[in-house]
Amino acid sequence: MLGLKEELLKSIWHAFTALDLDRSGKVLSHNLCTVLNVPHDPVALEEHFRDDDEGPVSNQGYMPYLNKFILEKVQGNFDKVEFNRMCWTLCAKKNLSKSPLLISDEDAFKVWVIFNFLSEDKYPLIIVPEEIEYLLKKITEAMGAGWQQEQFDHYKIALNTSREGLSAWELIDLIGSGQFSKGMDRQTVSMAINEVFNELILDVLKQGYMLKKGHKRKNWMERWFVLKPNIISYYVSEDLKDKKGDIILDGNCCVEALPDKDGKKCLFLIKCLDKTFEISASDKKKKQEWIQAIQSTVNLLRAGSPPPHKEARQKRKELRQKLLAEQEELERQMKELQAANENKQKELETVRKQLEAAAARAAEEEKKRLQTQVELQDRFSLELEREKMVRQKMEEQVAQKSSELEQYLQRVRELEEMYKQLQEALEDEKQARQDEETVRKLQARLLEEETAKRAELEKWHLQQQQTIQMTEAEKQELENQRMMKEQALQVAMQQLKQLELERKEALEQYEEVKKKLETAANNTKSWKDKVAHHEGLIRLIEPGSKNPHLITNWGPAAFTEAELEERQRSWKGKKSTSE
Repeated sequence: MLGLKEELLKSIWHAFTALDLDRSGKVLSHNLCTVLNVPHDPVALEEHFRDDDEGPVSNQGYMPYLNKFILEKVQGNFDKVEFNRMCWTLCAKKNLSKSPLLISDEDAFKVWVIFNFLSEDKYPLIIVPEEIEYLLKKITEAMGAGWQQEQFDHYKIALNTSREGLSAWELIDLIGSGQFSKGMDRQTVSMAINEVFNELILDVLKQGYMLKKGHKRKNWMERWFVLKPNIISYYVSEDLKDKKGDIILDGNCCVEALPDKDGKKCLFLIKCLDKTFEISASDKKKKQEWIQAIQSTVNLLRAGSPPPHKEARQKRKELRQKLLAEQEELERQMKELQAANENKQKELETVRKQLEAAAARAAEEEKKRLQTQVELQDRFSLELEREKMVRQKMEEQVAQKSSELEQYLQRVRELEEMYKQLQEALEDEKQARQDEETVRKLQARLLEEETAKRAELEKWHLQQQQTIQMTEAEKQELENQRMMKEQALQVAMQQLKQLELERKEALEQYEEVKKKLETAANNTKSWKDKVAHHEGLIRLIEPGSKNPHLITNWGPAAFTEAELEERQRSWKGKKSTSE
């Protein structure tokens, strides 16, 4: 009840601070009793708001009445959304920005409720940068966009330099400005805010369409299921207007997958103490998501843990409180160190003053010592001055003698130097003459060699010219011979082609003549057989001539050699005519 009272106080605080308590405190109290389902107490209400000097018209005076007559009687059987909407109606008109926003009034109301959920438990209410980042991340994820961490870090730095956090109306302006939702339309932003509102405020852990098997008719109907920390409600559609029933969850419930049957797929079963529910998801992924979500909810009920988002909010608050305590402890330690440092500074100042006094005494003694030393130095200076004058006279005499000796030695050194230079000049002249003679001889020899080489080069040049001329002539002759050989080769190739053609024609004529001769031989043989058969002629074998035997298709010695030569000449003549 303490957590519920804190949540209610935040919304009431907004409405209370926006009203003139003298005129509207009764209206606020009456409306609170109505939406929270608390019995009205007109006597206490009139007594509290009586018009006298003792009437509680301040924040401190209204809180005792609010706690005693309203909040302590709240049982939790009220509509949270309706309660928040009543408080929003009383405070929005006065505080909501007049500049146009990218979100609707309904979305602004949901952001205001989320602010009350995430804000710190101190007044005036603010939301710290860590919770702002958490909310903006949730909205960005719901929109399906990427989170701009660098952009928020710049915004966070600018925010931390001026204040600790934002008020509800500044948060609405931030989200409504579109600074962290660039590129998204109003509908996408609205759907994202609604999704975050359902999760954080309405405790909706999961929702979606699935098929449910009836208990009486055993038929399958599509329903819109809404999973909350201790209940699953199902409706005709997602507008939540026509509720068809609830599945009460507790630590004894369990959920398990079922095999496909009766033409239905992706089935799972929710077992409760009194009833069992068969449900069919749209696909395997949704089936697994629903099973995990329901099982996680049952596990939280068994462990007595709050919903994940409330537990996460509590952990974030505890972490901030821990960091704040550590920071306070660090500040306390810093103050102790600073106090110790100041004490040390005081001690050091005392020591410094003591040292300054000792230094003053030492300076006085040093002054006396220096004065005595100056007197002694003056006395010694007079004696030293007299000795210095005597020494100076002696040094002047020694210097004069030394100067004369130095001049004499200088003249001797100059004469010796001149003698050495003269000897070196003579040696240089002698060497120069020898070098000149050597160079002259070398030049003459080089000139002779150059003349001989020039003559030899001219001879080689002439020989090269002659060789080049001969080579050019030979090259020209070889080129002519090559051209003639190529021409002869072309002529020979043409003749070879011509002979090849003639050979082919001769073979064709030979084949043709051969066929004719075979035909004629067959005819002759047939004719001779007929004659021999009918007439009975017998050819007598006679001795042949002594010449070499000539055999033709008509038999031995059918033609003489002269006749054959005549026939061969006739054949060649016909062949040349046909060509």
